[in-house]
Amino acid sequence: MHLAYPAVLSSLLFCTGLYGVLARRNAILVLMSVELMLNAVNLNLVAFDVWLRDTLHAGQALTLFTIAIAAAEIGIGLAIVLAVHRNRGTSDIDKLRDSAEPRDPDDDPHDPSGTPAATTADTTDEKAEATT
Repeated sequence: MHLAYPAVLSSLLFCTGLYGVLARRNAILVLMSVELMLNAVNLNLVAFDVWLRDTLHAGQALTLFTIAIAAAEIGIGLAIVLAVHRNRGTSDIDKLRDSAEPRDPDDDPHDPSGTPAATTADTTDEKAEATT
């Protein structure tokens, strides 16, 4: 078997998954695209393991490890997506960027314009000018 066939197929799968990660707005479709990218890596690992005729089958062992990691990633990812969907009502990634709750501007020690509040050195200079 030529190594070029699985390598080309793997690169096409990986590019499809990368496009899905970059272009999709739904969190579940992004997770599916990550899985597609991991499967492309698994295909490459097995193809190179067969091509190198490794007696330890390190490529296949790494593939099993990657499958286990992918299963854990999907379980945790889906749990997070479901929790966010329950709280926010959407799984749209663009609407989930503001994950922090809005803060009260009165609690901020800095001005809303971003400049720091007056320091003690500034207040002592103002007091000195006021007395002269």
